[in-house]
Amino acid sequence: MSLAQKTEKKYTYKDYLEWPDDERWELIDGVAYNMTPAPLPRHQRIVGMFHHILINNLKDKPCIPFIAPTDVVLSEYDVVQPDVFVVCDKKKITKTNIQGAPDLVVEVLSPSTTLKDKREKKACFEKYGVREYIIIDPIENYVERFYLEDDGSFSKGNIFGPKEVLPLSSIEGIEISLSEVFYAEEEAE
Repeated sequence: MSLAQKTEKKYTYKDYLEWPDDERWELIDGVAYNMTPAPLPRHQRIVGMFHHILINNLKDKPCIPFIAPTDVVLSEYDVVQPDVFVVCDKKKITKTNIQGAPDLVVEVLSPSTTLKDKREKKACFEKYGVREYIIIDPIENYVERFYLEDDGSFSKGNIFGPKEVLPLSSIEGIEISLSEVFYAEEEAE
């Protein structure tokens, strides 16, 4: 499988809006990353299950979960499409995109995006104040969670296994049973 392609020119959100609709791209610090090929079915099952669990758990909260591809515009040079994310400030939600940092971002690793998700995206989310960043490894079946500390930097990552409960630090009172997240994947195999 090929890796997500990175370009050398510094692009802006205006450039991004002119690209073909049938292509998926992200901008991180003006660097364009081609999001093809499409994610694998196992990746999408986990994304769908995590999103479904969030929908069920956020019914009584002022927060709204989203799923890719939805543009999150962090700056003129930073536009991402996280796999799953939650926005609690409804003023950030526009008709065409999200303006500003989500409270929670979840990325499910793909062979083509693992390095970018763990390095560039993590640094970008930290820079713009995403309160919690969760990385799910669908091959090794674990979750790594980072939360924003008082000094504005991400915490050291906490690792959770597939049968553990993940308490969200960004949304009070929400715990995710990871066996439910990984169950959908195991059933389909």
